[in-house]
Amino acid sequence: MNIKQMPSEEKPREKLLREGSDRLSTTEILAILINSGTKEISALEIAAQLLSMDKRGVRFLAECSPEELGRIKGMGQAKICTVLAAVELGKRIAAAPVRDRNLIRSSSDIADLFMEKMRYYKKEHFVSLMINAKGEIIEETEVSIGDLCSSSTHPREVFVDAVKRSAGSVVFLHNHPSGDPSPSDTDIQTTKRLIEAGTILGIPVLDHIIIGDGIYVSMKAMGLI
Repeated sequence: MNIKQMPSEEKPREKLLREGSDRLSTTEILAILINSGTKEISALEIAAQLLSMDKRGVRFLAECSPEELGRIKGMGQAKICTVLAAVELGKRIAAAPVRDRNLIRSSSDIADLFMEKMRYYKKEHFVSLMINAKGEIIEETEVSIGDLCSSSTHPREVFVDAVKRSAGSVVFLHNHPSGDPSPSDTDIQTTKRLIEAGTILGIPVLDHIIIGDGIYVSMKAMGLI
């Protein structure tokens, strides 16, 4: 059924204004973003097809490509851009509240700050957080993307910005695309090497946090730091 032919109380936009966005189904939210269907298929039906593309449902949208969305009939360039922009906005909103509270008291503060951004990465991203004497993040630097053993994770590259910013300490974090945050032997060896370098430079490593899919591991909590 075309959305225009639906009873007013069932139309997604009217329902949102009347009952609030939290009362909409995921399909209805997507239909609003898609805005219009084709002569053969409604926006609601297109939305339903998008959600059934992968067994992960809406979570699939967090990491799908424009080409993948374009496989659905009725998903033109404008609709694809709208959906992907909305997904990215959702990620940034999820991270923003904690990002404003840049005082770090525990590993969970850092995990909350980066979880929604890093849990969907398809490659490993290694990030260095520079911390001042008050325990506040003064800068975030993405050191490398890919293999944690790459040359870009050499202590020289990792600590160069921390030295420039006169950081009192650093916290490292990276993600595991597999979703399992358990540290590998490489993670442990790399961390130990960086701890040694930090000790020499007088910039202690407070923690190394590994982000998985909705879960994280603190190497400090594990007794590895």
